[in-house]
Amino acid sequence: MSESRRNDRAAAVAAWEALFRAQVTVMRNLNADFPGGEISFNEYDVCFNLSTQPGRRCRMRELTGHLLLTQPSVSRLVERLASRGIVEKQPDPTDARGVIVALTAHGFDVYRQVAVQHASTIAEQVGAGLDDAELRTLAELCTKLRVAAASTTSHHRPAPVVPDTATA
Repeated sequence: MSESRRNDRAAAVAAWEALFRAQVTVMRNLNADFPGGEISFNEYDVCFNLSTQPGRRCRMRELTGHLLLTQPSVSRLVERLASRGIVEKQPDPTDARGVIVALTAHGFDVYRQVAVQHASTIAEQVGAGLDDAELRTLAELCTKLRVAAASTTSHHRPAPVVPDTATA
């Protein structure tokens, strides 16, 4: 491995470590200060993601892809939210096996009320040590990193094992 490649790798690891530690610290603080009267932090994440979708609805599979939770955890979370009238589950008209999760009007009101308070805490935490130009740069860099990482994800997944039907 060349010296340049070794330096690039060390810089990437150091950047990841700094990003990860900052994220953990900020997330712990946001979680501790979360205004969770009617919904929990994870339930808020579901509502937030639904609020960004057209019609405030999406397939369960898509919703799971936006969250850092397993599919069974998302299903349980959606069930809890549905039992309280915050979301509703609907059959997917394009796929009988699919489920659409939709934010109800009540759910959107709950989400907005929490979002206003939560946004203040986010501004405090993320803006604590950064000026406006640095915040814009951070947003641009994180977006660039997310897009680049998404485009390389498939390159590192193992290929699916296809059974050899000739010998079966």
